[in-house]
Amino acid sequence: MIVLDKLNVHYGAFQAVSDLSLNVHGGEVFGMLGPNGAGKSSTLGCIEGLVTASSGSVRVAGYDMRREPIAAKALLGVQLQRAALFAELTLRELVEFYAALYNRFPARAEVTALLARFGLAQKVNARPRRLSGGQQQRLSLALALVNNPQVVLFDEPTSALDPQARRAVWATIRRMRDEGRTVLITTHSMDEAEELCDRVAIVDTGRLVALGTPAELIARHAPPLSLSEAARRNPNLEDVFLAITGRSLTTPDSAPDAESAWLAGTV
Repeated sequence: MIVLDKLNVHYGAFQAVSDLSLNVHGGEVFGMLGPNGAGKSSTLGCIEGLVTASSGSVRVAGYDMRREPIAAKALLGVQLQRAALFAELTLRELVEFYAALYNRFPARAEVTALLARFGLAQKVNARPRRLSGGQQQRLSLALALVNNPQVVLFDEPTSALDPQARRAVWATIRRMRDEGRTVLITTHSMDEAEELCDRVAIVDTGRLVALGTPAELIARHAPPLSLSEAARRNPNLEDVFLAITGRSLTTPDSAPDAESAWLAGTV
């Protein structure tokens, strides 16, 4: 459903993505993991059509994103890390507006049902500035589905959510897979990736360094636990991440995130 072939992305002298090839199957939840600056956002930007690859290709459901961007984008639902929303529109009006961009005109009941999937049914007449950070995040997720997409791209979909809302989003992502949609997520939450993803790719310095199901990656790459740790828990995906990338998820990188800096100035 998503095919990346020898994808390269340069921002000046900085190479964010290097010869990255991936095949995301139809109807699976696919996770892309990696440290800050690993190339995840640039890769996602190429799939979304927001970043132009320096070389290589991106295909969505058979459509080449460079040659057939309109056809490819019509099949995509996208939730970005940061979204700029029209402050004076209500949530109902925002859903109707985004849907109209895809030549869709949902009935009021459909709009309410979509917002209800993300716990926002009581906020249909509210404006985005009146929402909490978590509610704004859930609104972004709802807007990603207004065009009934075949492929859904979620960039850290639960980063600002409380545990209850987080589990609700997990349930929604599973429902999307059950409906036959393809879902690609980036996340820094290893338990989220283990819980949701059929397969996972770990990228670092713009390159693919590991690919497989969470269970396969744990079996292949998790280092042996100490006796005291083994008595308390089993190896997990975070062990794999740390072993492969050599960096902690919770410790900020000492160098600036060059990828994010470039994206902020170019996208």
